[in-house]
Amino acid sequence: MAAIMMRVGAGPFASVRVYQPILRSVAVAALRAVSLSATQSLPERVKIVEVGPRDGLQNEKTVVATEVKIRLIDMLSEAGLPVIEATSFVSPKWVPQMADQGEVMRGLHKKPGVNYPVLTPNLKGFHAALKAGAKEVAIFGAASELFSKKNINCSVEESLVRFEEVIKAAKQEGIPVRGYVSCVLGCPYEGKVSPNKVAEVAKRLYSMGCYEISLGDTIGVGTPGGMVDMLNAVKKEVPVEALAVHCHDTYGQALANILVALQNGISVVDSSVAGLGGCPYAQGASGNVATEDVVYMLNGLGIHTGVDLPKLLDAGSYICRSLNRRTNSKVAQASCKL
Repeated sequence: MAAIMMRVGAGPFASVRVYQPILRSVAVAALRAVSLSATQSLPERVKIVEVGPRDGLQNEKTVVATEVKIRLIDMLSEAGLPVIEATSFVSPKWVPQMADQGEVMRGLHKKPGVNYPVLTPNLKGFHAALKAGAKEVAIFGAASELFSKKNINCSVEESLVRFEEVIKAAKQEGIPVRGYVSCVLGCPYEGKVSPNKVAEVAKRLYSMGCYEISLGDTIGVGTPGGMVDMLNAVKKEVPVEALAVHCHDTYGQALANILVALQNGISVVDSSVAGLGGCPYAQGASGNVATEDVVYMLNGLGIHTGVDLPKLLDAGSYICRSLNRRTNSKVAQASCKL
């Protein structure tokens, strides 16, 4: 365009006036090319893993009644969410909010075709989950040594040894295991985390037998550039079909990071209804990206999720009323589902 302007007119402004139609058409063509390129690389379908009932509620200071948790999960399943992380089989001493994990699992009206995985950080938790009727479990590692020690009181290597025991027991029972890697784009204690370290931990979990690895921006500091660098490293070690992203929205980057992940072949996204959640080990870290906002964006991109947005908004409204708090979902706010 600069070359065109230099050849005609009495100055740069005259050149722009003469060639405005051409410049506009060139700009529109360029935008269309970028849009088409991005659209062609997007998946046709995205699986949303709803983590609100576990990752979202575990950070609430006031203990949520068991019947409220059950009602929330039932509403989410009615909204068409294919995977709903129901609870966590951790020690009530460390996470009092999850003390009713067995009651929650037994009280659910499980919908055919919906998975209700639970978090099991160790062998004791796995056996308790199995007793409560869990059909899928998840383990939670980190790409940061200091975060691992603060979160689960052991080094990354020690955590992987523990997880190997859980995965071995799960294989014997025919129970699928999902793996989480936290702090993939930054740590509250170590700062920037190396993409190669993330790839190393993801590779170990996948090689142990985790069918899917969720990559978590636990404190929400990541940007699209960092997401691309991290995914490029991880995809060298783990098939992209086995990867998911788990984004927090502390810096308002979650949807942008998810879009970049989709363009890089990811077709599984974790999110939390009403944007519930946070991180007890990362001061100031806001909640997960809101499921309502993710579904709205995916709908706009023509990507199928199977989720009924109005019913999802109702579920978010229900839990926010129960918690006496305002939703973090922009879509819910705009729809007056406060």
